[in-house]
This record gives sequence, C-alpha cells and structure tokens, in this order.
Amino acid sequence: MGKKSFLQEFKAFAMKGNVVDMAVGVIIGGAFGKIVSSLVADVIMPPLGLLVGGVNFKDLKLVLKPAQVVDGAEVAAVTLNYGNFLQTAFDFIIIAFSIFLFIKLLTRVMESKKKETPAVPPAPPAPSKEELLLTEIRDLLKESKEKSGN
Repeated sequence: MGKKSFLQEFKAFAMKGNVVDMAVGVIIGGAFGKIVSSLVADVIMPPLGLLVGGVNFKDLKLVLKPAQVVDGAEVAAVTLNYGNFLQTAFDFIIIAFSIFLFIKLLTRVMESKKKETPAVPPAPPAPSKEELLLTEIRDLLKESKEKSGN
C-alpha cells in the first residue's frame, strides 16, 4: 500500500514544473524552427539565388554516378546534394542568430528590472532580551560612575 504505482510516479514526474516548461519550450522551438526555415527557403534564398545567376540552392548537386537502366530497371543517380546542405546551414545560422538576439533581449530586460528595484538591505535584527538587559546595566553603571566621580 505504501508504494506508488508506476503510473502515479510518472504522473508526479510529468507534472513537475521543469518538465512541463521544457516540453513547452521544445514545442515552441520546433514551431519557431519551421518559421525560420520557411523564411530562409521562401524569402531569403530566392533573391540570393537571383543574385548568383538564378540558381535554386536546393537543386545544386554533384553527380557522382549518373542514373542508369540495368535489366529494364532504372537505377537512380548517386549525387552529393551540397545545395540542400547550404540551405540547412543557412537555416541553422539564422535560427542560432535569432535565438542569440532573443536571449540578449531577455537578459537586458531582466537586468533593467533588477536596476529598477534596488535591493533594500535587510533591517538589523531587533536586540534580544539579554542585549536590552545588558544595555540597561551598562547605562546604570555609567550613571553610578558619573555620580560617584563628581
């Protein structure tokens, strides 16, 4: 009876804040990656292709072995698709740069919030009963010295 079932343990683990936050981050990151990939493929690369002579980067490849027909069946060509690699590399660079800018912005916002609310030093603790008693004794001794010394 004291043992939790596997399902209960998993539910407790899955509902922890860090796991849920991480899952949301992964989902949003995936969606963000798709947006940036579309930006690169559909907006940035076509004009860049025009600048370099109307080249579609995804079509760039080096044919290592041309397609052949062997015994009536076509054998596909062996190609090195470096254009697709360039497209993916551009995607990565833009995603990494976008994340860098976002983190930099987030850091600035957090720093400005820290500057806006300066840390108030904690108030000194109230003197204990012993300290109050010792202070009274000290004051009484000072008074008695002053009276006897004059």
